[in-house]
Amino acid sequence: MKTLRFMMLLAVIVLSGCQTKEDRNSALSDSPEVPTVAVDQQSTQDTEQHDNALDPSKLIPVQNAGGDVVAGTRTTRSTAQKDHIRRTQDEQNTIDIFSNSAPATVFVIQNQLKRDFWSARATEVPAGSGSGFIWDNKGHIVTNYHVVQGGSSFSVTLYNQKKYSAEIVGVEPKKDIAVLKINAPAQELTPIQVPRDDYQLQVGQKTIAIGNPFGLDHTLTTGIISAIGREMAGIGGVTIRDMIQTDAAINMGNSGGPLLDSEGQLIGMNTMIYSPSGSSAGIGFAVPYTAIKRVVPQIIRTGKAEQVGLGISIVSDDIAKRNKIKGVIIMSVSPGSPAEKAGLLGISETNSGIFINDIIVGIDEHPVTNYDSLYNALDAHKPGDVVQVKILRKGEPKTVPVKLTVLK
Repeated sequence: MKTLRFMMLLAVIVLSGCQTKEDRNSALSDSPEVPTVAVDQQSTQDTEQHDNALDPSKLIPVQNAGGDVVAGTRTTRSTAQKDHIRRTQDEQNTIDIFSNSAPATVFVIQNQLKRDFWSARATEVPAGSGSGFIWDNKGHIVTNYHVVQGGSSFSVTLYNQKKYSAEIVGVEPKKDIAVLKINAPAQELTPIQVPRDDYQLQVGQKTIAIGNPFGLDHTLTTGIISAIGREMAGIGGVTIRDMIQTDAAINMGNSGGPLLDSEGQLIGMNTMIYSPSGSSAGIGFAVPYTAIKRVVPQIIRTGKAEQVGLGISIVSDDIAKRNKIKGVIIMSVSPGSPAEKAGLLGISETNSGIFINDIIVGIDEHPVTNYDSLYNALDAHKPGDVVQVKILRKGEPKTVPVKLTVLK
């Protein structure tokens, strides 16, 4: 019996020694005690499956809620598929507007002279910054007057990050508008799009603000027109009328930047915000495009804004208030002016004292109570227009037609 068992064991050993290399590998791969080979084979299979999963030609695109391509449980975005990512129409519209209009937006820095207390030496230091936009390919830049107010020198940085020195062409504080000029090649300048004269603003339409809040260049925010026809006290001492109210975020540094519509057209220039904290509270105001279209060409042509008037000088509002007078007191009438030709009268001085003759209380259908209302009543007119000037002469109402002229 022992001899039989020994012979059977010897036969098994001989047969094992006759196995081919492939047979041994096959036997080892089935053995749970040798995981290395099994792991190598599994790794190879995983690699092949992984390569197939990343091969765009072998994927069946499935759109999830975010528009990403989903393959099984793995989410991938291949280069070939990036162009097919779905966006909403509004998202694509915003992207297109920024792509087209951001090159028209600039970064404006003003420097001021500061004198050292000990050496009395004057040096220029950065004193403020804001935004602006390119008006034409001749290098004219439009921004707010308060962005450049008090500055001794200025620089403008374009979208391509090139910086140019700028000179002031002219300003109109009453509209908070300033025009600068840089000497830059025309191919580097992308003028802003300006709407036609018959363009109409509507409450609720989309707004896009591009600017440099807190020095963060070319920042985009979106919103809507919240209201139109707002009146806000401007830096020039008079009310700026027909301002656009928007809830697009406007912060420090946005001043002078463009407010655009859904076609990328300029509808206003971001100017001020209403905020107890000093940061955006969703109530921003922009100078309307109508004022910009009218004033900027005048400044470029003559170095100043054209202001139409009657040809009179007036008594200050403070004096009128102290005397409980509602209206604008005519102090004097310029010789040869439309006011003189129309027969308007200024203050008379006699041995008995000073006597008030004419007090302007209306222009056409607009009541006039002070200089602010007189300025805005005339502001919408052009030289040569005839207006009906309503006055009180020694307490008696009277209406006088006057042909407007450009004030010198």
